[in-house]
Amino acid sequence: MEGRFNYMGVFMAVIVGAMMVHGSSAQTTHTVGDSLGWVVPPAGDAAYRTWAASTTFAVGDVLVFNFPTGIHDVAEVNRAAFDSCNSTSPISMSTNGPTNITLTSAGEHHFICTFARHCNLGQRLAINVSASSAAAPAPQPTTPPPATAPISPAVPATPPPASGAPAPSPSRAAMTYTVGDRLGWLVPPGGPIAYQTWARGNTFMVGDILVFNFTNGAHDVLEVTRPEFDSCNVSTTTAAPIMTGPARITLTSAGEHHFICTFPQHCSFGQRLAINVTAGGSTATPPSGSAPTPSSTATPPPSSGSPATPTPFTPSTPSPVTAPPPPGNSATSFAVGVLPFTFLAVAVAFLYN
Repeated sequence: MEGRFNYMGVFMAVIVGAMMVHGSSAQTTHTVGDSLGWVVPPAGDAAYRTWAASTTFAVGDVLVFNFPTGIHDVAEVNRAAFDSCNSTSPISMSTNGPTNITLTSAGEHHFICTFARHCNLGQRLAINVSASSAAAPAPQPTTPPPATAPISPAVPATPPPASGAPAPSPSRAAMTYTVGDRLGWLVPPGGPIAYQTWARGNTFMVGDILVFNFTNGAHDVLEVTRPEFDSCNVSTTTAAPIMTGPARITLTSAGEHHFICTFPQHCSFGQRLAINVTAGGSTATPPSGSAPTPSSTATPPPSSGSPATPTPFTPSTPSPVTAPPPPGNSATSFAVGVLPFTFLAVAVAFLYN
């Protein structure tokens, strides 16, 4: 009988140890903003506040900030610096994207982009981290978010006609397309493929309207020639870029149309759109373009809080920079999950021997 009690003690110790190993190994990887990535959000900081409110954070979890190097960065700051968008004394700083940050302590954590006006325009994240997996509400800033330009609701794009289906009638009503749909007009975390994919899914005709949703002071839009589009260098176009978002551009002629953001390096990192416009009902494919080679460096950002003024758009010969796809949420190891049951089976075998 005494032997059986000893076996029972060993059994309980093994079970407790297995539970401790199981609990300590569980962690979750969160991609900040999900598919939006770490950008200046078109609608202000509501995007990251909404994301944080729907997510549970615990010690040991990992935050992944997806952004192109040279366009954004991420700094952890204290609450006062977060509220005032002050980046002079960050707790930690990373300039290379994507950045992984492990949450090592419970409580409030605050993150901002230190590029000029990016934090003020909504590129900031505040979360509450719990010591366990219990939900913790996201902290709210003490100061209201800055006013941003109203964003017109996205108008669903008409899908391309199925193979073998009759072509749309040339007399169809003009369509309004929101460029990038929910992504808006910004530096896409995954590079130019985002707008290339969007353009392939739509049919454009004379009279249609493109809506470019962007945050004033962070982006602009300019229609340029094909060579300027390929080189991301505005040399012959004399028109001024549209600097107030959302920008509405009516397609008045058939053929290729090319649009870029003239802010330094934004075009090189993928903020550009090429489309084919038809006069009738035939479906056109997006124009293929020779990919520019974006530079891996960017002009150092002005000090935080200073107004952002677009500089003349003369980027050096760039090379494609594509941020790696965001990692998915990691699951608890299957082996750890079944470990307690293995120990239970061994203990039961001892009890009946």
